[in-house]
Amino acid sequence: MKTLSLKLDDDIFMDTEQMTASMKLARNRYINDALAAYNRYNKRRLLRAKLHKESALGAQASMDVLREFEAMIDEG
Repeated sequence: MKTLSLKLDDDIFMDTEQMTASMKLARNRYINDALAAYNRYNKRRLLRAKLHKESALGAQASMDVLREFEAMIDEG
């Protein structure tokens, strides 16, 4: 486990304190859970962007093949 010094905006700190108190959860656990959720969110977001990019490349390749087939049919 790593130790981390963290500076929070006052309003975020107060919200965190209220949430941890109402949930009866240690602040450290709450922040760890929050960061884990945010990391999962960002991994999905990055994967989605990568898939969109690769999908666009695949679509272009498919259109190129289709044009080649149409040219062959037109010639035949």
